[in-house]
Amino acid sequence: MKTLRLILSQNLGLLLAIGLFVVLYALYVSMHPNYGMNVILQNGNEALALILVGMAQTMAVLVGGLDLSVGPLMTLVNCFGSIVMAGTGGNVVLGIIACMALGAACGFMNGCVIVYGRIQPIIATLATGAIYLGAALFLRPTPGGAIDGDFAWAFTNDINELGLTYGWWEDLGWFGLLPLQPFYLIALILLVWIPFRRTATGRGCYAIGSSESAAFMSGVKINRCKLTAFTLGGFFAGCAGIYLTMQIGSGNADAPQAAEYTLRSIATVVIGGTSLYGGSGGVIGTIFGALVLRSISFIFRVVPEASALGFVASPLLQPFFEGIILLVAVSLGAARTFRVRNRLSLFT
Repeated sequence: MKTLRLILSQNLGLLLAIGLFVVLYALYVSMHPNYGMNVILQNGNEALALILVGMAQTMAVLVGGLDLSVGPLMTLVNCFGSIVMAGTGGNVVLGIIACMALGAACGFMNGCVIVYGRIQPIIATLATGAIYLGAALFLRPTPGGAIDGDFAWAFTNDINELGLTYGWWEDLGWFGLLPLQPFYLIALILLVWIPFRRTATGRGCYAIGSSESAAFMSGVKINRCKLTAFTLGGFFAGCAGIYLTMQIGSGNADAPQAAEYTLRSIATVVIGGTSLYGGSGGVIGTIFGALVLRSISFIFRVVPEASALGFVASPLLQPFFEGIILLVAVSLGAARTFRVRNRLSLFT
């Protein structure tokens, strides 16, 4: 019983995020007039970029910082990807690798500025974010570029479409109707997140977020851990840029979009149960935090105007009501922080 109580206490934020998502998405499904696999696919496409940006933000928060460059970096990789991912076959693969490398390199630069420049992460990434957005504007002063349409369609659709587009397989039945987006997340979790968390560097990132001075006294390599965390954050932001490129098929240095993704990434982290103090949480909770945010937007689209809640369907009022719901969701996601008297309780 004590073990179960401890597990529930340590994962309260994650459980709240899952609960919120289930309730909100169930409400959305109940109101949608034509819910089906096509709607699920569309929802997954809209959510994945935010999930990946939220995962990038999580890496900074775990070590006690905030990364204001995740949105601009995603935008930079999107513009860069619209150039290097053009073509077919091996050229696209090389372009994706180059985009991942660019994201990781920019994240590493963030880490170097923070570690060796001894600058607070929120200030350092505010500056580097402006650099990334400026570079994106240099690459794409106006929206443009185009990647292979078959590639963009196949890898943002379901399993059947991927096989049919390239002739790899035919109809796989119900399995083939599954969207590809969850498989991308599973691959990142299994190949990147879980191995990272199990390493000494990953555990060191949690220790730094809990107490940097205590971590230093315990022999944790502070600089290496911070550099790794921000590099991995840049990698996740780069993955978001890659998927955005596949989704829209071109590059766009959209500053308002970059700012919106940055701010929403912080909300996804909080809703997902990662403490803004650092040292607790993880990307799994952030995934559900992002799904909560997207579910709120989805609900506004399907509220019948003739119903008692029809007034929330007005485009002029939607930002107001979305903000109220978001405030409640963030408050619930941070509930554990509100009820502790001792900050150390967050890490036990």
